[in-house]
Amino acid sequence: MKKWFICKAAAAALLGCMSMQPGFAQDAVAAWPDKPVHLIVPFAAGGSTDLVARRVGEALGKEIGQPVVVENKAGAGGTIGASYLTRQPADGYSLMIGTISTHAIHPSVFKSLPYDIFKDFTPITMVGTIPDLIVVNPDVPAKTLGEFIALAKSKPGEITYASGGPGTSSHLGSEYFAYEAGIKLNHIPFKGSGPALIDVLGGHVDMMLDVIMTSLEPVKNGRLRALAVTSSSRSPLMPDVPTVQEALGLKDFEAIIWFAIYAPAEMPAALQNKIASSLDKVLHAPDMEKFLLSQGIEVVGEGPGQLAKRSRLDYEKWKKVVEISGFQPQ
Repeated sequence: MKKWFICKAAAAALLGCMSMQPGFAQDAVAAWPDKPVHLIVPFAAGGSTDLVARRVGEALGKEIGQPVVVENKAGAGGTIGASYLTRQPADGYSLMIGTISTHAIHPSVFKSLPYDIFKDFTPITMVGTIPDLIVVNPDVPAKTLGEFIALAKSKPGEITYASGGPGTSSHLGSEYFAYEAGIKLNHIPFKGSGPALIDVLGGHVDMMLDVIMTSLEPVKNGRLRALAVTSSSRSPLMPDVPTVQEALGLKDFEAIIWFAIYAPAEMPAALQNKIASSLDKVLHAPDMEKFLLSQGIEVVGEGPGQLAKRSRLDYEKWKKVVEISGFQPQ
């Protein structure tokens, strides 16, 4: 009789807790935010991801009435910061700015990750997309993408391209382009996109896929020649530069970078949508759109559903590119 009573009491307590959880969740959503929000950047300070995070974080803080504290937790290609986020509570006070690398490409270039990109994160919204430019040193005798491809075909494996390192977006994007164009290029990896671009500028390497954010000025002053943009449409910053699709007639070719906001897994949908709504409002403010476009970034901000869909599509796409490239996961 005593045992039965204890079990019954335990069951009633459990049901009581379960029945109160929705109330607690609703209260948490209504109260958010009542303290500072932390925005994790999984890369070093001063880079493009950090720049975007700090500008968006500042504007978000004004929108929600609480400070947004940017924290850099760099290392291992962004996996240290991403792993840190997965260990935080899904209460809206720990967010992260991820990229196409951390949330689409990494599962295919690392033998193992300390998290699952689909199960261990809550998608919030995509900040924006930024294309690469296919740029060459001016000494390369090719004025157009077609001429460059013809040159590469005449010298199989002799034309060099720089990247920020094996498995990076600049490496895989170049291999994707080479495969689609039917050419063989010689990969020269560097420890970061900065040193890679310097050697292209110096004429030590022939070509590179580099984000428009950093290659725009060298193109404008004649130190680099832009052959094509890797997005599906022309960039407003360089409207005279054709897309790869236009230049070669390659249907659906696109090799872009994106930035997006994530939270830890199992965040209540109401809180997920509340944060997404605040972020989308910030992203579509005229001043923010103008600033991001000045960096080559076109605002997206379409909420959780679109981000989840894009992550899945890009994961499948770049998994195939990694296989095509012959890159061995590290």
